[in-house]
Amino acid sequence: MSTTHHIGILRGEETTFPDALIPFINENYSDQNVEASFVEVGAVRMDVEPTYDVIIDRISHEVPFYRSYLKWAALKGTYIINNPFWWSADDKFIDNVIAESVGVAVPRSVILPHKERPPNTSAKSFRNLEHPINWDDVFEYIGFPAFLKPFDGGGWRDVTRVTTPEEFHEAYNQSGIDCMMLQEGIDFDSYFRCYGIGQKKAHIMRYNPSVPMHERYSAVSSEPIEEDLRQKLERDVLAICRTLGYDMNTVELAMRDGVPYAIDFMNPAPDADYHSVGPENFAWMVDAMAEFAVEKALDDRPPQQFSTQGALYPGVSE
Repeated sequence: MSTTHHIGILRGEETTFPDALIPFINENYSDQNVEASFVEVGAVRMDVEPTYDVIIDRISHEVPFYRSYLKWAALKGTYIINNPFWWSADDKFIDNVIAESVGVAVPRSVILPHKERPPNTSAKSFRNLEHPINWDDVFEYIGFPAFLKPFDGGGWRDVTRVTTPEEFHEAYNQSGIDCMMLQEGIDFDSYFRCYGIGQKKAHIMRYNPSVPMHERYSAVSSEPIEEDLRQKLERDVLAICRTLGYDMNTVELAMRDGVPYAIDFMNPAPDADYHSVGPENFAWMVDAMAEFAVEKALDDRPPQQFSTQGALYPGVSE
Protein backbone atom coordinates (compact mmCIF):
# COMPACT_ATOMS: atom_id res chain seq x y z
CA MET A 1 0.00 0.00 0.00
CA SER A 2 1.42 3.39 -1.00
CA THR A 3 1.89 6.13 1.56
CA THR A 4 0.52 9.61 0.93
CA HIS A 5 3.07 12.38 1.44
CA HIS A 6 1.54 15.54 2.90
CA ILE A 7 2.65 19.08 2.08
CA GLY A 8 1.18 21.86 4.21
CA ILE A 9 1.13 25.60 3.51
CA LEU A 10 1.12 27.84 6.55
CA ARG A 11 -0.48 30.93 5.04
CA GLY A 12 -0.96 34.49 6.18
CA GLU A 13 -2.79 37.37 4.55
CA GLU A 14 -1.69 36.57 1.01
CA THR A 15 -4.09 34.67 -1.24
CA THR A 16 -2.94 34.21 -4.83
CA PHE A 17 0.27 32.24 -4.23
CA PRO A 18 -0.97 29.65 -1.70
CA ASP A 19 -4.30 29.33 -3.51
CA ALA A 20 -2.45 28.55 -6.74
CA LEU A 21 0.24 26.34 -5.22
CA ILE A 22 -2.09 23.78 -3.62
CA PRO A 23 -4.06 22.81 -6.76
CA PHE A 24 -0.88 22.92 -8.82
CA ILE A 25 0.77 20.32 -6.58
CA ASN A 26 -2.37 18.20 -6.34
CA GLU A 27 -2.96 18.22 -10.09
CA ASN A 28 0.63 17.70 -11.22
CA TYR A 29 2.01 15.35 -8.57
CA SER A 30 -0.94 13.16 -7.59
CA ASP A 31 0.68 10.24 -9.42
CA GLN A 32 3.52 10.44 -6.87
CA ASN A 33 1.13 10.12 -3.90
CA VAL A 34 1.63 13.72 -2.85
CA GLU A 35 -1.18 15.81 -1.40
CA ALA A 36 -1.07 19.51 -0.51
CA SER A 37 -3.38 21.40 1.84
CA PHE A 38 -3.49 24.40 4.13
CA VAL A 39 -2.04 23.78 7.58
CA GLU A 40 -4.48 23.52 10.46
CA VAL A 41 -2.99 23.66 13.96
CA GLY A 42 -4.43 23.95 17.45
CA ALA A 43 -2.84 23.29 20.83
CA VAL A 44 0.36 21.35 20.16
CA ARG A 45 1.26 18.43 22.40
CA MET A 46 4.86 17.31 22.83
CA ASP A 47 4.00 13.61 22.57
CA VAL A 48 2.30 13.47 19.16
CA GLU A 49 3.68 13.34 15.63
CA PRO A 50 3.22 16.09 13.01
CA THR A 51 0.75 15.64 10.17
CA TYR A 52 2.97 16.96 7.39
CA ASP A 53 6.11 15.76 5.67
CA VAL A 54 6.82 19.31 4.44
CA ILE A 55 5.49 22.71 5.53
CA ILE A 56 5.93 25.87 3.46
CA ASP A 57 6.02 28.75 5.92
CA ARG A 58 4.57 32.09 4.80
CA ILE A 59 3.60 33.70 8.12
CA SER A 60 5.52 32.54 11.22
CA HIS A 61 7.63 35.72 11.25
CA GLU A 62 4.41 37.50 12.27
CA VAL A 63 3.04 34.91 14.74
CA PRO A 64 5.34 33.53 17.50
CA PHE A 65 2.97 30.57 18.13
CA TYR A 66 3.45 29.42 14.53
CA ARG A 67 7.23 29.75 14.81
CA SER A 68 7.36 27.52 17.90
CA TYR A 69 5.01 25.02 16.21
CA LEU A 70 7.33 24.86 13.19
CA LYS A 71 10.39 24.29 15.38
CA TRP A 72 8.53 21.43 17.08
CA ALA A 73 7.57 19.96 13.70
CA ALA A 74 11.17 20.27 12.47
CA LEU A 75 12.45 18.44 15.55
CA LYS A 76 9.90 15.71 14.82
CA GLY A 77 11.11 15.28 11.24
CA THR A 78 8.98 17.64 9.13
CA TYR A 79 10.99 19.59 6.55
CA ILE A 80 10.22 23.30 6.95
CA ILE A 81 10.61 25.83 4.14
CA ASN A 82 12.33 27.91 5.54
CA ASN A 83 14.41 26.55 8.44
CA PRO A 84 12.68 28.10 11.50
CA PHE A 85 15.77 27.88 13.71
CA TRP A 86 18.00 29.91 11.41
CA TRP A 87 15.18 32.32 10.50
CA SER A 88 14.74 33.05 14.23
CA ALA A 89 18.46 33.81 14.61
CA ASP A 90 18.97 35.75 11.37
CA ASP A 91 19.46 39.49 10.92
CA LYS A 92 20.41 41.80 8.06
CA PHE A 93 23.71 42.96 9.52
CA ILE A 94 25.18 39.50 10.05
CA ASP A 95 23.86 38.45 6.63
CA ASN A 96 26.08 41.10 5.05
CA VAL A 97 29.10 39.67 6.83
CA ILE A 98 28.16 36.14 5.68
CA ALA A 99 27.52 37.20 2.06
CA GLU A 100 30.85 39.00 1.84
CA SER A 101 32.60 35.85 3.09
CA VAL A 102 31.38 33.93 -0.01
CA GLY A 103 32.48 36.55 -2.51
CA VAL A 104 29.30 38.61 -2.86
CA ALA A 105 29.70 42.40 -2.94
CA VAL A 106 27.69 44.17 -0.23
CA PRO A 107 27.35 47.80 0.88
CA ARG A 108 29.37 49.00 3.86
CA SER A 109 27.18 48.55 6.94
CA VAL A 110 27.20 49.47 10.63
CA ILE A 111 24.89 48.15 13.34
CA LEU A 112 23.85 50.76 15.90
CA PRO A 113 22.72 50.66 19.55
CA HIS A 114 19.03 51.14 20.30
CA LYS A 115 18.08 54.81 20.52
CA GLU A 116 15.66 54.00 23.36
CA ARG A 117 16.05 51.24 25.93
CA PRO A 118 14.04 48.08 25.16
CA PRO A 119 11.39 46.95 27.68
CA ASN A 120 12.60 45.45 30.95
CA THR A 121 16.02 47.09 30.73
CA SER A 122 17.61 49.96 32.65
CA ALA A 123 20.63 52.23 32.32
CA LYS A 124 22.72 49.49 33.92
CA SER A 125 21.86 47.18 31.03
CA PHE A 126 23.78 49.52 28.74
CA ARG A 127 26.91 50.09 30.80
CA ASN A 128 28.79 48.22 28.06
CA LEU A 129 28.13 50.90 25.45
CA GLU A 130 30.70 53.42 24.33
CA HIS A 131 29.45 56.93 25.07
CA PRO A 132 29.24 59.08 23.12
CA ILE A 133 29.16 57.09 19.88
CA ASN A 134 31.90 58.15 17.49
CA TRP A 135 29.51 59.37 14.80
CA ASP A 136 32.27 61.00 12.73
CA ASP A 137 33.89 57.59 12.32
CA VAL A 138 30.56 56.01 11.32
CA PHE A 139 29.81 58.69 8.74
CA GLU A 140 33.33 58.57 7.30
CA TYR A 141 33.05 54.79 6.85
CA ILE A 142 29.53 54.70 5.40
CA GLY A 143 29.36 58.00 3.52
CA PHE A 144 26.24 59.72 2.21
CA PRO A 145 23.68 59.07 0.90
CA ALA A 146 22.95 56.15 3.21
CA PHE A 147 19.99 54.10 4.36
CA LEU A 148 18.89 53.67 7.97
CA LYS A 149 16.86 50.49 8.45
CA PRO A 150 15.87 48.02 11.18
CA PHE A 151 18.39 45.18 11.35
CA ASP A 152 15.56 42.64 11.22
CA GLY A 153 12.98 44.48 9.15
CA GLY A 154 11.24 43.53 5.92
CA GLY A 155 8.97 45.01 3.30
CA TRP A 156 10.82 48.34 3.40
CA ARG A 157 9.52 48.91 6.96
CA ASP A 158 10.97 52.09 8.52
CA VAL A 159 13.69 52.44 5.86
CA THR A 160 14.91 56.05 5.58
CA ARG A 161 17.29 57.53 3.03
CA VAL A 162 19.56 60.10 4.67
CA THR A 163 21.95 62.49 2.94
CA THR A 164 23.50 64.42 5.86
CA PRO A 165 24.40 63.82 9.52
CA GLU A 166 21.45 66.01 10.48
CA GLU A 167 19.00 63.86 8.48
CA PHE A 168 20.52 60.75 9.99
CA HIS A 169 20.07 61.97 13.57
CA GLU A 170 16.50 63.07 12.87
CA ALA A 171 15.64 59.58 11.59
CA TYR A 172 17.67 57.76 14.26
CA ASN A 173 15.93 59.76 17.00
CA GLN A 174 12.61 58.39 15.74
CA SER A 175 13.71 54.74 15.72
CA GLY A 176 12.58 54.03 19.28
CA ILE A 177 13.55 50.60 20.58
CA ASP A 178 14.41 49.15 17.15
CA CYS A 179 17.98 48.03 16.59
CA MET A 180 19.04 49.91 13.47
CA MET A 181 21.62 49.46 10.74
CA LEU A 182 23.17 52.24 8.68
CA GLN A 183 24.13 51.13 5.20
CA GLU A 184 26.00 52.72 2.33
CA GLY A 185 23.73 53.91 -0.46
CA ILE A 186 24.58 52.33 -3.82
CA ASP A 187 24.13 54.72 -6.74
CA PHE A 188 22.91 52.09 -9.20
CA ASP A 189 22.20 52.10 -12.91
CA SER A 190 20.11 48.92 -12.86
CA TYR A 191 18.46 46.83 -10.16
CA PHE A 192 17.33 43.22 -9.89
CA ARG A 193 15.15 41.20 -7.54
CA CYS A 194 15.82 37.49 -7.76
CA TYR A 195 14.02 34.43 -6.46
CA GLY A 196 16.12 31.64 -5.03
CA ILE A 197 14.35 28.28 -4.63
CA GLY A 198 15.74 25.06 -3.18
CA GLN A 199 19.28 26.50 -3.16
CA LYS A 200 19.43 25.28 -6.79
CA LYS A 201 17.26 27.57 -8.91
CA ALA A 202 17.40 31.32 -9.40
CA HIS A 203 14.98 33.52 -11.31
CA ILE A 204 16.25 36.98 -12.25
CA MET A 205 13.71 39.83 -12.39
CA ARG A 206 14.30 43.45 -13.27
CA TYR A 207 13.00 45.63 -10.45
CA ASN A 208 12.50 49.35 -9.89
CA PRO A 209 12.60 50.31 -6.18
CA SER A 210 12.00 54.01 -6.94
CA VAL A 211 8.35 53.64 -8.05
CA PRO A 212 5.19 52.65 -6.11
CA MET A 213 5.11 49.04 -4.94
CA HIS A 214 2.55 47.87 -7.52
CA GLU A 215 4.75 49.11 -10.41
CA ARG A 216 8.14 47.81 -9.31
CA TYR A 217 8.14 44.75 -11.56
CA SER A 218 6.52 46.46 -14.54
CA ALA A 219 8.16 49.93 -14.70
CA VAL A 220 11.45 48.39 -15.82
CA SER A 221 13.56 48.09 -18.96
CA SER A 222 12.51 45.44 -21.48
CA GLU A 223 16.11 45.03 -22.60
CA PRO A 224 17.36 41.42 -22.30
CA ILE A 225 19.87 40.69 -19.54
CA GLU A 226 23.30 39.88 -20.94
CA GLU A 227 24.25 36.24 -20.39
CA ASP A 228 27.46 37.00 -18.48
CA LEU A 229 25.55 39.26 -16.09
CA ARG A 230 22.76 36.71 -15.70
CA GLN A 231 25.26 34.05 -14.73
CA LYS A 232 26.93 36.38 -12.21
CA LEU A 233 23.57 37.28 -10.65
CA GLU A 234 22.53 33.63 -10.44
CA ARG A 235 25.87 32.73 -8.87
CA ASP A 236 25.50 35.40 -6.17
CA VAL A 237 21.87 34.54 -5.45
CA LEU A 238 22.60 30.84 -4.98
CA ALA A 239 25.79 31.50 -3.00
CA ILE A 240 23.79 33.61 -0.54
CA CYS A 241 20.89 31.16 -0.27
CA ARG A 242 23.16 28.14 0.19
CA THR A 243 25.31 29.85 2.80
CA LEU A 244 22.31 31.08 4.78
CA GLY A 245 20.45 27.79 4.28
CA TYR A 246 17.34 29.40 2.78
CA ASP A 247 15.25 27.29 0.40
CA MET A 248 12.96 30.22 -0.46
CA ASN A 249 14.30 33.76 -0.58
CA THR A 250 14.61 36.88 -2.66
CA VAL A 251 17.89 38.67 -3.19
CA GLU A 252 17.97 42.29 -4.34
CA LEU A 253 21.05 43.41 -6.25
CA ALA A 254 22.00 46.92 -7.37
CA MET A 255 24.48 47.39 -10.21
CA ARG A 256 27.23 49.98 -9.72
CA ASP A 257 30.18 50.22 -12.13
CA GLY A 258 29.41 46.74 -13.45
CA VAL A 259 29.37 45.15 -9.99
CA PRO A 260 26.17 43.70 -8.47
CA TYR A 261 25.83 44.67 -4.79
CA ALA A 262 23.50 42.55 -2.67
CA ILE A 263 21.28 45.15 -1.02
CA ASP A 264 18.65 43.04 0.70
CA PHE A 265 18.50 39.27 1.00
CA MET A 266 16.73 38.44 4.24
CA ASN A 267 13.37 37.68 2.63
CA PRO A 268 12.45 34.12 3.68
CA ALA A 269 8.74 34.75 2.96
CA PRO A 270 9.18 36.73 -0.27
CA ASP A 271 6.44 38.52 -2.15
CA ALA A 272 4.85 36.09 -4.59
CA ASP A 273 1.50 37.79 -5.15
CA TYR A 274 0.23 37.46 -8.73
CA HIS A 275 -0.84 41.11 -8.89
CA SER A 276 2.56 42.29 -7.63
CA VAL A 277 5.10 40.15 -9.47
CA GLY A 278 3.13 39.59 -12.68
CA PRO A 279 2.04 36.41 -14.48
CA GLU A 280 5.43 35.22 -15.76
CA ASN A 281 7.26 35.56 -12.44
CA PHE A 282 4.27 34.14 -10.57
CA ALA A 283 4.15 31.04 -12.78
CA TRP A 284 7.88 30.44 -12.28
CA MET A 285 7.53 30.72 -8.50
CA VAL A 286 4.58 28.31 -8.30
CA ASP A 287 6.30 25.73 -10.50
CA ALA A 288 9.69 25.93 -8.77
CA MET A 289 8.23 25.91 -5.26
CA ALA A 290 5.98 22.94 -6.04
CA GLU A 291 8.86 20.94 -7.54
CA PHE A 292 11.11 21.56 -4.54
CA ALA A 293 8.41 20.87 -1.92
CA VAL A 294 7.53 17.59 -3.61
CA GLU A 295 11.21 16.62 -3.79
CA LYS A 296 11.49 17.10 -0.02
CA ALA A 297 8.18 15.32 0.67
CA LEU A 298 9.44 12.26 -1.19
CA ASP A 299 12.85 12.32 0.51
CA ASP A 300 13.10 9.35 2.88
CA ARG A 301 15.77 11.08 4.97
CA PRO A 302 15.44 14.86 4.73
CA PRO A 303 18.16 16.75 6.62
CA GLN A 304 17.32 17.75 10.16
CA GLN A 305 16.98 21.50 10.62
CA PHE A 306 18.13 22.12 14.16
CA SER A 307 20.29 25.04 13.02
CA THR A 308 21.70 26.54 9.86
CA GLN A 309 24.38 23.83 9.84
CA GLY A 310 21.76 21.06 10.15
CA ALA A 311 22.21 20.03 13.78
CA LEU A 312 21.79 21.77 17.10
CA TYR A 313 24.57 19.71 18.67
CA PRO A 314 27.51 18.05 16.90
CA GLY A 315 26.72 14.47 15.99
CA VAL A 316 22.93 14.75 16.28
CA SER A 317 22.38 14.21 12.56
CA GLU A 318 24.48 12.82 9.75
